[in-house]
Amino acid sequence: MANILVVDDEMGIRELLSEILGDEGHAIQLAENAQQAREARAAGAPDLVLLDIWMPDTDGVTLLKEWQRDGLLTMPVIMMSGHATIDTAVEATRIGALNFLEKPIALQKLLKAVQQGLSRAQETVRAPAAAPRPVVSAPVEESSSHPVPSFGGSAPQQMMVRPGIAAPAQAEGHGYNLSFDLPLREARDAFERMYFEHHLGREGGSMTRVAEKTGLERTHLYRKLKQLGVEPGKLAKKNL
Repeated sequence: MANILVVDDEMGIRELLSEILGDEGHAIQLAENAQQAREARAAGAPDLVLLDIWMPDTDGVTLLKEWQRDGLLTMPVIMMSGHATIDTAVEATRIGALNFLEKPIALQKLLKAVQQGLSRAQETVRAPAAAPRPVVSAPVEESSSHPVPSFGGSAPQQMMVRPGIAAPAQAEGHGYNLSFDLPLREARDAFERMYFEHHLGREGGSMTRVAEKTGLERTHLYRKLKQLGVEPGKLAKKNL
């Protein structure tokens, strides 16, 4: 069992993460802003911190800098955000964040990131002099001057390993086609739209079954579909 500090100004996110990680056997501390996070850290270093970037009093990156400056960044920190840019993620990992998860966070990505963080914490205990390094899951081009952190979203590197490999939906005969020439955000949105339309079609528009399949909480699933412009009702009728 690990002691995990969850820092997020949204009550729903805090409760959801607390429930999920609590079911995994971890002890959870909750903080709704940076000041509460500071107080929790002052009371003792947690084994892992899940830290939201956008908060009303002090943003997560600034708090991360504070902990680094004061020698308090002795535990793995996983950043979370639904609106952060790649530059923000790179900055966070440069400061010392271990990983970056994009909201809404898929269940399996959350659990995998937490396991990686706790494993890194154990390695740090065995070798205190070793500084934690960011986890990089996507390949970095030789021309890039910055590491690319692990995102919770579906970036092109994750959905297609190399040119010529079809996206999963296309392989099943849905006729989808995705160009590598699209900007990163557009390519990711296009893939996620295909992904959710595929599962909604297979599950007859059932949001409950799609939530189970994709690992998303229903509220986050509705929000994501609205953001992508996917209408479950029309897809269900289309597949009748």
